[in-house]
Amino acid sequence: MFKIQTLNNISVAGLERFPRDRYEIASEMNKPDALLLRSFNMHNLELPATLKAVGRAGAGVNNIPVDSCTKLGIPVFNAPGANANAVKELVLAAMLLSSRNIVQAWDFTRQLNGSDEEIDKLVESEKKKFLGIELAGRTLGVAGLGAIGVKVANAALSLGMKVIGYDPHITVSNAWQLHSDVKGVSSMSEVLASSDFVTVHVPLVAETTNLIDSKRLGKAKTGITILNFARPGIADEEAILQAINSGKVRAYVCDFPSNRLKDHPKVISLPHLGASTSEAEENCAIMVADQLRNYLEFGEIKNSVNFPDMHLPQGNAHRMLVANANVPHMIERISAAVSNANINILDMLNRSRGEVACTLLDLQEPAPQAVIDEISAVKGVLKVRVLDLK
Repeated sequence: MFKIQTLNNISVAGLERFPRDRYEIASEMNKPDALLLRSFNMHNLELPATLKAVGRAGAGVNNIPVDSCTKLGIPVFNAPGANANAVKELVLAAMLLSSRNIVQAWDFTRQLNGSDEEIDKLVESEKKKFLGIELAGRTLGVAGLGAIGVKVANAALSLGMKVIGYDPHITVSNAWQLHSDVKGVSSMSEVLASSDFVTVHVPLVAETTNLIDSKRLGKAKTGITILNFARPGIADEEAILQAINSGKVRAYVCDFPSNRLKDHPKVISLPHLGASTSEAEENCAIMVADQLRNYLEFGEIKNSVNFPDMHLPQGNAHRMLVANANVPHMIERISAAVSNANINILDMLNRSRGEVACTLLDLQEPAPQAVIDEISAVKGVLKVRVLDLK
């Protein structure tokens, strides 16, 4: 029986992926095998000694202590692309809201007083204040061509926009999905200098922190609109504020309200709505639940942010999973411990990712505790798990 602790409300569709005869699921429990969450901040949470995996029903993992998990041999799973359509639709809505000054116009009409005739006169005299621009013919710059960025870029073409894209790390899979009319550029500065609208869809890492800063904004096209539905630290708020006040930036739309920007008339701040649709929540929960199941039951890894993908056909065998530091001689030491116990290795898979490596071994008979202890004692071994596939 595996124990799953939920740290947030998780879609029922996702929870139903765990068979109740093999899984116990609760928001409060002792000794969980896995943690399942959405936005819960785990950084101040003591990781249980029994923890084998963490599942994030979403894409970003800034709320999870990934490095600490890695050192303990705990893979962190997420759901890349499961919320991509939801974010894409909100980005398109944000472009329309900002280009036509819809939020400001709505605020104006809600404050109107008087008779209908008086309101009509006020509307006709004041509507020029909300003069907007059309999207067709304008250039959208997309920074980050992952699952979301590709969908946004392709959708913008259907609105009659010109689209340029920047992503030095684009995958082959995403490149195939990108429409051929999207023009690639080689720098963020070029995106800002060439675009009427810029939307960012990148993870928050050292390379992308303050990706939009005062230096790059100085080269931006005057009247640009910037949309940030990725992470707050990607845009330097002080630089954004100065650029808005100088007239360089026409509008800033973000999914992360802050005291510095939320009340500015040219800023639209939304309460982190990017993936807040019932469909996205369900998709994310189902994807990460399936990944947790496959890891807990079979030792298979897919869509982990800190461990390599691992897939070994599920045969009629006793399986062992070893997570270790990616250093020389590990496979030799692991296989020696098994063979010295006169246990036949039927199949084996080894993969690495950065400083971490994993080995899956299918054994003809169960490994005795002495073998498990011997492998666990090897310097650099992070975790050893035994799974019975029979």
